[in-house]
Amino acid sequence: MKKTGYILFAAGLSAFVAILVYFGIDDVFRALELAGWGLVLVAASHVAPLVLDSIAWQLLFLSRNKPPFWLLMKARWIGESINSLLPAAQVGGDLLRARMLAVRGYPVPQAGASVFVEITLALVTQLVFALVGIGLLLYLGQNTLVKQTAFIVAGMATLCILFILVQKKGFWGKLLNLMSVLINKDKLSGLALDAESLDIEISRLYHHRMIILHSCFWRLIGWFSGALEIWIALHFMGAGTGILEAILLESLGQVVRGVAFLVPGAFGVQEGGFVILGSVVGLSPEIALGMSLAKRFRELSLGIPGLVMWQIDEGRLIMKRSEKKKK
Repeated sequence: MKKTGYILFAAGLSAFVAILVYFGIDDVFRALELAGWGLVLVAASHVAPLVLDSIAWQLLFLSRNKPPFWLLMKARWIGESINSLLPAAQVGGDLLRARMLAVRGYPVPQAGASVFVEITLALVTQLVFALVGIGLLLYLGQNTLVKQTAFIVAGMATLCILFILVQKKGFWGKLLNLMSVLINKDKLSGLALDAESLDIEISRLYHHRMIILHSCFWRLIGWFSGALEIWIALHFMGAGTGILEAILLESLGQVVRGVAFLVPGAFGVQEGGFVILGSVVGLSPEIALGMSLAKRFRELSLGIPGLVMWQIDEGRLIMKRSEKKKK
């Protein structure tokens, strides 16, 4: 799996460079230069989705002993950093979120259930957000990609429904038992050992429908808030794009990233997708690629410190374990 991840990463990075060369690196970076210090605002604006998604996640803890909000924010930040910058197939960071809670003494089934249900709700709300993007295509009179996008979203919806159904059949327990054969059990922080309890906790969580709906609301707002970074980037590049166009680009851009979830960071795929989507709303390829690079700047500026924080956390964990062994 790790080898496949590196191969896909290399292929995506090659496509990324090829697209930049094809449309002119100088022109793309000139567009990015126009953004100037606006890139800092692009990165800062991502705090909004982090906060909103963490609110949605915290709601999924049913006991009174909920993890503090700062810890959930930190776990999400590190998880996103791993998913964005490492060949983790968009799931490594999510497993780490559960692990970060488990090693701090929170019950493994509760920690795992909160993450796995949150992943499911993220998929469901992303579908709703994608439908908003299709609706905006129709509203703005841009019918070019409606059929293709609707077909992709329909496929994602089918997979999402199947995903929810299999969870009711003890999916996570079976998956983690399989992973425990392939991965060192210590790295799963007991998730595989508590697989049966995990499935029970997930089922219990789904029975709290108001909590699920409440969490979905905040997760959906989080998706919408992601359009802010696109609007800021395009504003500073002088594109004069409105907020509706920004929502459209973010919505369907996330669909593109979702389809390419196996490619680390969706390198190349995101850039190609934004060139196509940008042309629909009147953006030149250079501006569309500049916008994509602005998002990459945000991923790096927040992701690298996130990876550093992860390593610091791991170091502290190793030190604590060694101290316990000495005692």
